[in-house]
Amino acid sequence: MSALTDILLAPDVRPFAVAAAIMLALGGIELLATLVGFSISELVGKEVTVEADHGNGLGGLFLWINAGRLPLLILIILALGVFSIAGFFLQSLAHGVGLSAPVSIAALAAAALSLPVIRVTSRGIARIIPRDETYAVEEADFIGHVAEVSIGPLDQGLPGRVRLKDVFGNWHSLVARASPESTPLPVGASVLLVDRDAKSFIAISAPTDLIAQQRSDRA
Repeated sequence: MSALTDILLAPDVRPFAVAAAIMLALGGIELLATLVGFSISELVGKEVTVEADHGNGLGGLFLWINAGRLPLLILIILALGVFSIAGFFLQSLAHGVGLSAPVSIAALAAAALSLPVIRVTSRGIARIIPRDETYAVEEADFIGHVAEVSIGPLDQGLPGRVRLKDVFGNWHSLVARASPESTPLPVGASVLLVDRDAKSFIAISAPTDLIAQQRSDRA
């Protein structure tokens, strides 16, 4: 046991041991919270918004590793775990050939190796998490987007529902009704969300050019 402790606390693997400890702590806290009917991952994830319109810089990196496809806390735990494993693996390779890699270089190499692994793994995890919404966007961002009537028809009476897909590929089911000037919008119709009040989104019939643009974006 002492030999294992000495290995984990060795200076050349200390960042990876710390990452593993934080990962275990966050995972344990989330597990305990889930047992009492509360999820920290939902609380953290809903407070963070990734700017989907910026495809470069830090925002682009977050999008590349699928931030928004799964709760932020889960992504953090995954990243810490992959980084820790990559670091121990690289340092064990270095020790196996009689080398001693500086911890800063090993950390950078582990981070670079981790990114594509995180991207692939997070995509797989996102596919098995059942959800109709994303933590990366707010409902107010849907104004100006084209949706499809799923429960209707939409008129000025009781609201119905529309469905639309965000930039991350997640589907959203939103309460909506037709604008005062609109004719009834049947189920299956493409509608444009033009406003939102306290109870629902306001929709009108979507212009044909926007419908065509949406289909081309999905192609």
